[in-house]
Amino acid sequence: MQKISLYLALSLAVIGVMIGIVIGYSQTSDYKAQMYDKDGMDLGKADYFIDRRYLDAMITHHQSAIKLAEQAAAESNRQEIKDLAEMIKESEPKLIAELYEFKHEWYRDRRQAPAPTVPNLGEAGDTFDLRFLNALIAHHEEGIEMVAEIKTKTSRAAVIDNADAVGAFLSASKETLSEWREEWYNL
Repeated sequence: MQKISLYLALSLAVIGVMIGIVIGYSQTSDYKAQMYDKDGMDLGKADYFIDRRYLDAMITHHQSAIKLAEQAAAESNRQEIKDLAEMIKESEPKLIAELYEFKHEWYRDRRQAPAPTVPNLGEAGDTFDLRFLNALIAHHEEGIEMVAEIKTKTSRAAVIDNADAVGAFLSASKETLSEWREEWYNL
């Protein structure tokens, strides 16, 4: 039987300890609190990476709006919805590009943000626009929660400015969507 060298044995031991630390750390609640949770819009604790998590979350949020708009453009019969869908598909990519610029400038990070999970609103019909309005209102509410959270955790003026602008837009848009839902469906 051949003996392994002392250096190889020490190297394997060090690697094993490092892997153990990484696995242990990744299982702690502190690590999990730092990671962006798409389902809960929880950005984690206010640390060095809070702005990057916000940027990724907001990029994903904007991508989700585009996906909803694509469904509405294809299935809605209402001109108001079609016009809104076109506006979303035109404006959101510009907002996404700005957020990616911040991410690269501040963190030298060119990785893509997580892909959104978007509900399938189904085919056109009497209730398609209602499904779209409900989905977009819920989408706006999540965004409003996210910008409120980041404003309590960031110290970057550019992030606060972005959150203020996004929050104002989402609040006004949510009001319009709610008015349409009331007018069209008495809800």
